Amino acid sequence: MDLRIGQGIDFHKFEYGRKMIIGGVEFNSPFGLKGHSDADVLLHAITDAILGAIGEKDIGYHFPDTDNRFKNENSKVFLEKALNLSKEKGFEISNLDATILCEKTKINPLRDKIRENIASILQIEKERINIKATTTEKMGFIGRSEGIGAMAVVLLVRG
Repeated sequence: MDLRIGQGIDFHKFEYGRKMIIGGVEFNSPFGLKGHSDADVLLHAITDAILGAIGEKDIGYHFPDTDNRFKNENSKVFLEKALNLSKEKGFEISNLDATILCEKTKINPLRDKIRENIASILQIEKERINIKATTTEKMGFIGRSEGIGAMAVVLLVRG
């Protein structure tokens, strides 16, 4: 059995006047995340986890912030590309475990919606996806409410 583990991590600063999108779900917030694309920190971490598991270069290589084609792009596009690359190499997703690090944005009210959205994108059952959130106990830039981070681990199985 060919199993592959990949991990991804991403961080984005807050920026007023932008939408707050996490896991493809829009949050009601006066600020969003700064980035070249829609800055979906969770989908970026998951994308990198899949790319890592299949031995590909990272999200910045595949979707550089110097390329205007990706300006304000929906991060779902990046995740779909990583999924397609994994399928081309004969892999399917066994499970995904992700953690969002933040102080201000409360994840729990939309956690199930995020799981459902990611399950739809990845074409797997939502029971194979776990989304958690934690704070940094007011430490660092996340603790000072300057931004958000996300970490993801994915297990792929060659089908």
